[in-house]
Amino acid sequence: MILVSACLIGINCKYNGYNNKNEKVIQYLKDKQFIIACPEQLGGMSTPRDPSEIIELDTDDIIKGQTIVISNKSLDVTNKFKEGAKETLKIANIYNCKEAILKDGSPSCGSSYIYDGTFSSKKIDGVGVTTVLLINNGIKVISEKEL
Repeated sequence: MILVSACLIGINCKYNGYNNKNEKVIQYLKDKQFIIACPEQLGGMSTPRDPSEIIELDTDDIIKGQTIVISNKSLDVTNKFKEGAKETLKIANIYNCKEAILKDGSPSCGSSYIYDGTFSSKKIDGVGVTTVLLINNGIKVISEKEL
């Protein structure tokens, strides 16, 4: 079973109320079993919601409580991201997911890059909160770009 970011298959759960529908992902999943999730919604965030970015580069520190995620209105949303990551991991474990296809760039789902925390659209190497939790629990995470 494959865990997939809900936005990648066309679910309007992205922060701006839209999606990141990706035909390559949809075609790849055509003959496979998969389950969808939106970690940010699972963490109790609304759609639409204010954009959020990770402040510290080492995302693993978020799980340990040493890094924060803030919205563009300077609200600390770290706990919502951590809760969403935990709920996503629960789903992955229930369905025995061994791999995940997550939306790159997201503060939850990024697997090769995230935004730098300045809300200036600058990308940096890094991973999202959910991605690091899944990887730390033995689930292979790739982005839509790696298919």
